[in-house]
Amino acid sequence: MNSTSLARNIIRQLVEDGVSDFVLSPGSRNAPLSIALYEAEQAGFVNLHVRIDERGAAFFALGLSKASVSYVAVICTSGTAAANFHPAILEAYHSGNKLLAITADRPAHLRRTGANQTTLQVGLLEPVPTLDISTSVDISHLLDQGPVHLNIQFDEPLVSAERTDWLAGFSPRISAVTTSAAKESFQAKTRGLLIVGHDRAGIEKEAIALFAQELGWPLIAEDPLSFPSSIAHAALALSDPQLRAHFAPEQIVVIGRATLSRSISAVVKDCSDLIVIDPRAHTVDTNRSASMIFSSLPTVASNPDATWLQIWQQMAAIASSSIELKWSEQAAIRAITSNLPIGAALFVGSSRPVRDIEAFASPRAGLTTFANRGLAGIDGNISCAFGIAEKFERSYAIMGDITFLHDVSALVNPSGANLTVFIIDNNGGGIFNTLPQAEVAGFERLFGTPHDLDLERVIHGFGMKVTKVKSAADIEFGIAHEPTGLNFVVIEVPDRASNALELKRVTQSLVSALRIGSNLA
Repeated sequence: MNSTSLARNIIRQLVEDGVSDFVLSPGSRNAPLSIALYEAEQAGFVNLHVRIDERGAAFFALGLSKASVSYVAVICTSGTAAANFHPAILEAYHSGNKLLAITADRPAHLRRTGANQTTLQVGLLEPVPTLDISTSVDISHLLDQGPVHLNIQFDEPLVSAERTDWLAGFSPRISAVTTSAAKESFQAKTRGLLIVGHDRAGIEKEAIALFAQELGWPLIAEDPLSFPSSIAHAALALSDPQLRAHFAPEQIVVIGRATLSRSISAVVKDCSDLIVIDPRAHTVDTNRSASMIFSSLPTVASNPDATWLQIWQQMAAIASSSIELKWSEQAAIRAITSNLPIGAALFVGSSRPVRDIEAFASPRAGLTTFANRGLAGIDGNISCAFGIAEKFERSYAIMGDITFLHDVSALVNPSGANLTVFIIDNNGGGIFNTLPQAEVAGFERLFGTPHDLDLERVIHGFGMKVTKVKSAADIEFGIAHEPTGLNFVVIEVPDRASNALELKRVTQSLVSALRIGSNLA
């Protein structure tokens, strides 16, 4: 089979299996796929997105996949181009996202011969296995759940004058409706705690809300913007050992992974009866242990203690009333999250912003939130936000300045969607000022890493719209009057050391109020 026919065969199968979004990075060896995709786009079968940087392209595709909950293909040429897919593939693997990486390759007989731009691409994207393709093969069975890697061998000629109507007479297949297996069940204790990780193990938040009602327990959410009934500021309250002991549950159910705060991790560790709900525990996280592990939401027999829930709700009320923030990163986060319009999407960058939302945002509804919590890297965050924005009428992103600079090349291929990106500018890696590393010699050089850049000028250099704000009022006004299209908002906050002290002050004040309110003072 020649390269043109092989490429058409692959694209036709994918379209028939429901793949509609394709992200392409230009190259020579993937030319057969590029030409086939262009023809499929002209016929109205696919959405083709072109991104020149393979790493950014893969994260853009990851964002599309997260937002659509569908397989999205990202395609590149051979050599180092293929290796640039690895960070996004790892994130997709640990998050269970539907990312399809297609790497073009030389024919197998050219491997290990010194041929140009040729390396060992089979197994390159481990732990995701590779299907090495040299001729027509059925690939529909591969589109199951997590990421997939197709490595396709293309021989010369890469461009053909063949003009057959290969797109005639086909359409996407309708997926068969699968019958759900019988649910497992467990007996809930009267004083339990439900903890929901940021990615929710891929479970719909509406289903989790119903499950929480059945349990009748307090709910702690790493993403309080998805669960309006969650206990506000629990990560801060439970940072105190005395309060952790006072509010210790008899049983804990964790949905997904709780990875953001040490305080919540300590609560989980201290509980002798832990139930985990996460399909990854049987595939990716096979060493995870608990009293019981479920792949999906089980049925539950529950007779909760109503007083127990009231005690936690009282804790949340005291915590909320005790928080008085000066202008800081945390104040900026609260201003953003409380003012975003209903129906919007929000991508939250890794490191400090996702933790500040867990600790300081007021629980609310009306947003669809995303974050890269599979491996929690700061790479590709702008690109991922760009991909998510393609699927929503209005989108937002929050990230730190180092996260922004790490993926600044994404601005070469900007999003055309209505997206506002908030950048917390504290001139460096602010999270390290809140960790034990803050006390070591050489901290600024090794961890603080100040960039000393004018981010407004950087963004202007790419021809993007940008404003700078210095207060919560500026943020509220900006959200209420923001223009359409792509916008960047640089948020100027106090220096990292001052912000760490403010964070410590607010936490101590909150803990003191809770100790008094719980008769522990």
